[in-house]
Amino acid sequence: MKDILVHIDDGERCTARLDVAIDLAKRFGGRLTGLFARVESHKPSAIANKASPSLIAARDAAKMLFETRAKAAGLDNIRWWQLSHGEPGHVLAETMFVARYADLVVMGQYEPKSKLVPEDLAEHTILNCGRPVLVVPHTGVFPTVGERIAVAWNAGKEAVRALNDAKPLMATAKSVTILSLHGTHERSASSMAEVPHVDVMDHLAACGIKAEGERLAGEHIGKMDMLLSRLCDLGADLVVMGAHGQYGLSLKRGSGTRYVLAHMTVPVLMSN
Repeated sequence: MKDILVHIDDGERCTARLDVAIDLAKRFGGRLTGLFARVESHKPSAIANKASPSLIAARDAAKMLFETRAKAAGLDNIRWWQLSHGEPGHVLAETMFVARYADLVVMGQYEPKSKLVPEDLAEHTILNCGRPVLVVPHTGVFPTVGERIAVAWNAGKEAVRALNDAKPLMATAKSVTILSLHGTHERSASSMAEVPHVDVMDHLAACGIKAEGERLAGEHIGKMDMLLSRLCDLGADLVVMGAHGQYGLSLKRGSGTRYVLAHMTVPVLMSN
């Protein structure tokens, strides 16, 4: 994780995710890029694809905040990017595109009251950028991120990618807990004797990562609630999970990606 991108706007929670990104950049000795991307509040400017004076002022203040906090933390390897205007479609597309050029992207959970970014900005970026995205909740204080990691595991492609993307964080964590959420990918009992025995904790051990494991029992409809509840019990400061596309984004309770993005209480690292 040598190249970290953090999404910047002028919202109240911008500082919280900026501090998380600064800490990660220092931890891994990497470069931190701040990307200012925000929806234009002045509709004529949005239609004209031109930044209004208020958007320019917000951008300049955000840049000062980024540079001041980074330098105060002793981080010198920083870079600033900004979008040329705040038309919503432009913000959505360009944020996703530039995220492809980072090892890790740090974003914030959508804040309904502020409406500074498109509602699906984080979700769209996660599902389309091809890079791990760490989403910081819009409430709460997170002095540590990645010391006590919980991994939502179902052996699916997305979970595998998230697990692999999070290995640098797991390698330095104080504890790693694998929470098994096996569903459609789970092998049947009759086939187990015919195939090699596989175990995710054995794989992590081979990578020098010690992990504990437990299975979350119950019906699918409640597994996401169970996951979020278990995170509190574990005192986890980061959850790692795969993100699913259309088939996993139903609005009903327990659906997974979108449900966690709406109800998260600790930072979540998602990969697709």
